[in-house]
Amino acid sequence: MRVAAPEINLIDADAYQRGGPPHEQFSWLREHAPVFWHANGGGDGWPGFWAVTRHEDVAYLSRHPEIFSSARRLTVFGEVPEQAIELQRLMMLNMDPPQHTRQRAFVSRGFTPRMIGRLEQHITRVCHELIGQVRPRGAADFVTDIAAPLPLQVICELVGAPLADRDRIYELSNRLVGADDPEFQSPTGQRMQHAAALEIYAYAGELAERRRAQPADDIVTRLLQPDEAGEVLSDDEFDLFFLLLTVAGNETTRNAVSGGMLAFFEHPGQWRRLVGDPALIPSAAEEIVRWVSPVNLFRRTATCDTALGGQRIAEGDKVVFFYSSANRDQDVFARPQDFDVGRDPNPHVGFGGGGPHFCLGKHLAVLELRILLRALTERMPDITQDGDASRLRSNFINGIKHLPVRFSP
Repeated sequence: MRVAAPEINLIDADAYQRGGPPHEQFSWLREHAPVFWHANGGGDGWPGFWAVTRHEDVAYLSRHPEIFSSARRLTVFGEVPEQAIELQRLMMLNMDPPQHTRQRAFVSRGFTPRMIGRLEQHITRVCHELIGQVRPRGAADFVTDIAAPLPLQVICELVGAPLADRDRIYELSNRLVGADDPEFQSPTGQRMQHAAALEIYAYAGELAERRRAQPADDIVTRLLQPDEAGEVLSDDEFDLFFLLLTVAGNETTRNAVSGGMLAFFEHPGQWRRLVGDPALIPSAAEEIVRWVSPVNLFRRTATCDTALGGQRIAEGDKVVFFYSSANRDQDVFARPQDFDVGRDPNPHVGFGGGGPHFCLGKHLAVLELRILLRALTERMPDITQDGDASRLRSNFINGIKHLPVRFSP
């Protein structure tokens, strides 16, 4: 018997704000139409697109940038005006090889195991300071008091930015990813987003000037140095990388942390299991990334006529893949709808599906998650939810804005 198709709308920001990713729709699509023509493009004059929901297909297109381009029409879901595309192609996220290969090699100098390892003590200190600040109250907003400040302070340390600048970076980052959320925008949403980007560019320029005058042992100083061939990043390339680092290093870790905590509140047996067995912290961190999928989607553009998932895709077609769906694929994960802190193996695509755009900051994000989980299980084992979670209005970031909690003072 043929199962009736549900109404499919994978990009309704209001629906994401009400209940998170549309997992029932994703489940139906993976089984019946894993590469689905989504005729409603989501905006005035926006094109329809192919929605890719299966783990295998997400991994395939991630590994074939010669067929599915990040540069042609960029990686964001929305349509960017032609006059803005050329500048945005200077951001690593919006590059294809060989340009992407060159810039990734450049910036990866700041993400060596030594650099990340050096941050471990700093991250540990930040986690315990944040917990120490709220413990006497017995209550907190888990997002604004813990989940958001943690990656901000780590980024400030990584780039050598004064800690006093963290509130400014936090506000600008919220405005960048919250263009569709009224809490972070005025009625002129997109213009506010553009203004936030310009402020981050300006801040990056100021930081670069300081580091040229006063080099330090941080990622900014390394990025300003010539590579082995004597090439340097242009000012625009540096500013755009700083913007990418601000969003990717802040928003994704923040929302993995807050979404993970919400998952524990919804599955209290898993929290008790973790508190009782801290050896599960490494697998719990990976399961949080799978379960939350902090980045919901990315876009590619077909460079030639091709086929995927039994569908013929024409050159120029818009192709959008959904990490939130791939990470619940029943053909890859046993009991995918279960939150399981001991899950092993866990081949999630929360850091990308492989290929050139695999997340450069994966090891740093996992380190932050592990250290925070250890601190929370040791110092707040009785933490519980104390009010409704407030989700971000966005189909791009699976974000939580507020999460009230309580615990023993």
